[in-house]
Amino acid sequence: MTAQPTVSDQPRGIELLRDPALNKGTAFTPEERDQLGIRGLLPPRVFSIYEQSSRVLENVRRKTVPIEKYIYLISLQERNQALFYRVVLDNIAEMMPIIYTPTVGQACQEYAHIFRRPQGLYVTMEDRGRLDEVVANWYEDDVRVIVMTDGERILGLGDLGADGMGIPVGKLSLYTACAGIDPTKCMPVTLDVGTNNPALLKDPLYIGMPHERVRGEEYDALIAEFIEAVRARYPKVMIQFEDFGNQNAFRLLAQYRDKICTFNDDIQGTAAVTLAGLFSSLRITGKTLRDQQLLFLGAGEAGIGIADLIVSAMVEEGISEEEARAKCWFVDSKGLVCAERNDLAVHKLPYAHQHPFVADLEAAVNALRPTAIIGVSGMPQTFTQPIVEAMARMNERPLIMALSNPTSKAECTAEQAYTWSDGRAIFASGSPFDPVMYKGRTFVPGQANNSYCFPGIGLGVVASESRLVTDEMFAVAARTLADMVSQQDLDTGCLYPALHKIREVSLGIAVAVAEVAFKRGLAAIARPQDLEGFIREQMYVPHY
Repeated sequence: MTAQPTVSDQPRGIELLRDPALNKGTAFTPEERDQLGIRGLLPPRVFSIYEQSSRVLENVRRKTVPIEKYIYLISLQERNQALFYRVVLDNIAEMMPIIYTPTVGQACQEYAHIFRRPQGLYVTMEDRGRLDEVVANWYEDDVRVIVMTDGERILGLGDLGADGMGIPVGKLSLYTACAGIDPTKCMPVTLDVGTNNPALLKDPLYIGMPHERVRGEEYDALIAEFIEAVRARYPKVMIQFEDFGNQNAFRLLAQYRDKICTFNDDIQGTAAVTLAGLFSSLRITGKTLRDQQLLFLGAGEAGIGIADLIVSAMVEEGISEEEARAKCWFVDSKGLVCAERNDLAVHKLPYAHQHPFVADLEAAVNALRPTAIIGVSGMPQTFTQPIVEAMARMNERPLIMALSNPTSKAECTAEQAYTWSDGRAIFASGSPFDPVMYKGRTFVPGQANNSYCFPGIGLGVVASESRLVTDEMFAVAARTLADMVSQQDLDTGCLYPALHKIREVSLGIAVAVAEVAFKRGLAAIARPQDLEGFIREQMYVPHY
């Protein structure tokens, strides 16, 4: 937990009030106002952080449009971090859809037009050869977590270039709110290598470099130089790759995962939270993991990452890797991924099984008779009524996971899944849906949000000072998350714990991840006797 600096350590006067890490606004006491030279610069009445929170909530709830709520909250974050995180932490279910999915998608689409104050580090091709200077300009001396994007594949929205900065900012907000990572130890980064989005290139207010994307050796050299500069200044940092396009995401992860402390949340974090949901669903169906036949719509980062982690979990349960892969099938934009196709990207080949080609998802469902369909396509309304009805005919409790973000990209809605399956579907989605009343029963859709996993994983890695982030860590995170789902949650059809428990969930995951680091010799510190207490003590608590 980060303590507030002593009075003698703090800047004074208006400089203090403009520092979001130190500003307390109207919560400064009369004594502090005298000592810090701010008497008269604030209204005279002193308010507690909880009274300030009430004012914030009143203003947020007065606004009727989510993007306006987002702008207000981000402005708060820019002037008073502690108050921002107090509001978010105490109202997590209400605030998370505003500061992250689905609203952050619209925020990124409009980022250049709602831009107020830079919140992260921007790195461009023009900075090559001097990235050590650029990194040195960051104002914190002990960064432990970086979320980095090149903006090419923002959520399901595509290439948003430098406007994608909203994603690293939002992800790091969740690291702090959900897992207590000190916000001063977080750095959002956008690698601005250009954009191929013609609308952005024509937009006179676009904040990024107005040229097409740079690829190849120049691109790789920029990333390599940046990573070298970051690790030179911050040797304990964990770097999270976020929302890179497929052609870069897989190869960058393969290149760096065994060399530095890094992971790709779209590939590995999504996999962990989805596997956790699958584990939870087995408690409802009474089946085993090896009984499952899984059909994915979408064969990009998320889908392949999920399948790879599921395969490793199945292998742990005693079947061969070949048998496990044979239980995972994919439909991409051209149809069933199968051995007879000669147009497949390398990352799809391990799942190109022997089977007659079928052209679409509905035909694949009828041919393969899956127990679960998992949507990671970014294509809305592709889990149609005939598909869901077919799943319900084949399975007493079909698992329907519409994971594409934001909400507008979901493969189907919760209401559709429950209605078309006559209330028998087990449903989860990437973005939130409200509870659904169907035939006198209330169903609570589970949100397979990565925020259930990546903050806790990051906390465990940071606390143990692990040298690497391994697949085993994601597997134990999935099992830990599933174990924390109560029977009451399952009785409503929900595969994940309530969001108000997110800090305890993150702590549990962090302990499990840190144990892996110690067990595998990856930790840079000795294992504390009370590991849970050690990690809990490090969690940032927003207070004055």
